[in-house]
Parts: sequence; C-alpha cells; structure tokens
Amino acid sequence: MPRQTTTELAFAKVNLALSIGPPGVDRMHPIASWMVTVDLSDELALTRLEPDSLSRYAILWHAEARKRSEIDWSITRDLSVRAHLALQEAVGRELPIQAKLEKRIPVGGGLGGGSSDAAAMLRGVNRLFDLGLSPDELARLGGELGSDVPFLVHGGSAIVEGIGERVAIHPRADRTHLVLVFPSATCPTGPVYSAFDRVASAALRPEAVRALANSKRIDPAAPFNDLLRPALEVAPTLADDLDEVSALAERPAHLSGSGSTLFVVCDDQMHAIALADAIESRLTLPAVAVQTRGS
Repeated sequence: MPRQTTTELAFAKVNLALSIGPPGVDRMHPIASWMVTVDLSDELALTRLEPDSLSRYAILWHAEARKRSEIDWSITRDLSVRAHLALQEAVGRELPIQAKLEKRIPVGGGLGGGSSDAAAMLRGVNRLFDLGLSPDELARLGGELGSDVPFLVHGGSAIVEGIGERVAIHPRADRTHLVLVFPSATCPTGPVYSAFDRVASAALRPEAVRALANSKRIDPAAPFNDLLRPALEVAPTLADDLDEVSALAERPAHLSGSGSTLFVVCDDQMHAIALADAIESRLTLPAVAVQTRGS
C-alpha cells in the first residue's frame, strides 16, 4: 500500500465573550461563550502506515513559536494522541499513523491548543483512512476528550453552551483583527475555576453573549470574560501585564478562556501589526497579530 500523507492546521480559539454559571451536581460549570478561531495554528503532519505497523508520534515546537515551554508530558497524555486512540476504539480497528505535531500555540494559554490538536487529529485521520465520519460525529467523539474539542472540530465562529457540547455555528462575513499577548504567568484551569467559585458571581448570561456575537462591529471594550477576576487571583502578576498592555494600546485588553493569553481588538490589520510590534519592543512580551477565520 503506498503511503498517504496529509497536513491539518490546528487553529487557536479566542473567547470573545465568556459567561460562567454555577457548578452542577457533577461540579461542572455551564458556559455561554462566543468562540472564534484565529489564524495562529499548530501543524499536524500525518502519514498513513501499513496495517501491521505501530503508530509513532513526535511533538515539538515550530520554529515560529513565540512562547515556548517544556514539552514535559507523556505521549499518552497528549490530547492529539488520545484523540487518535479514541478514534481507533470508535471504529473498532487499528489506524496506524506517523504523526508530527509542530506547535505555535502556547501551552496552557487559554487558546485551546491541545484541544485544537485533538480536533485536527480527528479530522486528519478521518480523511486519511476514508472513515466517512461527519463533523458532528467527530465533535461528539471529541467531547469525551475536552470541552473545547467539539467547537474546534468545526472552527470558525460559534455560540458554545452547556459544557461545550452545544455548538451553534454563527458565521460572520467580516474579519476581526486582534493582537494576542503571551504573559509569563500561568493560569491552570482547575485553580482558576476554584477561584471563580470563591470570588466571582455565577450568573449565566447567554443573552449578553449573543448580543455581542450579533453586533455589526465589535467595540474594543465590549468583550467580557467571567474568569478574568479568578485568573488574577491565581496569577497576580497578570494584572500588571493587563494594565500595561491596555495603557499602550489605549484600549482595554481582555483575557481568553482561563488565561493567561491577553488580546486586544484592533481597527485593522496594520493597526494589529503595529501594536504587536510595540508590545514586543516596549513591554518585552511576546505578541502576534491575528485575524478571525470564517466557518
């Protein structure tokens, strides 16, 4: 059998609006969020191997990565590898591959990098082996791996509710230009949600999320995130970065997901490029200009 290859881009997501509700009996917090994918991506190169081959995986930083950390987790814990194993279990047979994942998305930055890698693996292996699974089927399978995976199987722009399993595609013809800023602070998701239960007021606001998603133009001050205050409790130095970026941008900076990535809504591409350069040179924080992607 001739080898077949494919490359999947795993795009980062940004929460332009994120509202959190009180935890249920399962301790999971329901959300209402407007999520978008942006053109910062990891790259997953896949090669289909002979049926009797053992799968092999490599994970490394892309040469263009702006913020790197140790890749110190075991291969079997990586979400993209777990996605491959889950897909094999779902179809009831081995799907041997060689996978090379080159990461640009910072680890633990609130951009869904690991979840997007998992979604890319599901899409890529599905195509490589002609499995014929629909995006909705892949999203359901991905939901068992992480709450962001169902959205990231689809990508684009969507209203995401429940614990991530309800994804309503919300296409927009326009592109929003952003600057992503990568502070040194870390905001582990578990401690941020624990802090949310201590310091935040849990009131799910789906109407506010939809109102922002339906706006013709995103006001730079309009994005909101109920996890901002809890993230600042977990990582106090993040407050200084938030203030400095906001002052330099002359408009509010916002938090994506549970952090620690900050973002600023810009007027256009040139504005975003200039602001990213200024943040890197004057604040010495890694930053990158991006734009949202269509569905």
